[in-house]
Amino acid sequence: METLIEQQKLIGIGYEGQNVDEFVARLTGSGTLILTDIRLNPISRKQGFSKRLLAASLAEAGIGYWHAPELGNPKWNRAGFGGSPAEVLAARERFALMIANETAGMRLDEIADAAITGAVAVMCFEADERACHRYVVLNELHRRLALCRASAA
Repeated sequence: METLIEQQKLIGIGYEGQNVDEFVARLTGSGTLILTDIRLNPISRKQGFSKRLLAASLAEAGIGYWHAPELGNPKWNRAGFGGSPAEVLAARERFALMIANETAGMRLDEIADAAITGAVAVMCFEADERACHRYVVLNELHRRLALCRASAA
């Protein structure tokens, strides 16, 4: 029999190249229960993806919305994620240091706890999470979930 920890589901998703209806349909199809928005500022020039409108569209689909600004990437660190492999690595390392604090840690724990009992999606703009700070957040969440599995064994 599977434990709740073994049933955890964590999804990384970007809305680049999608409209809000397509985006919500993808989340619904994946069984997502909570979308965690890790944009520092949850605004978008893309229609339907600003905090209030996105939260309303998600609510209509039965999906919760959490904004986690403490996991947002500051503007001064964003360009590195679109650079050379060395620049991407440096941007990831800087961001990992930024979220190594108690406030971000509490939010990461909250997301990991939610992923134990249901599907949680972690969202930012970029379609390719390897070119986004979402990559660092997801790696840290997977690390925390692995520790939960190890302690439950």
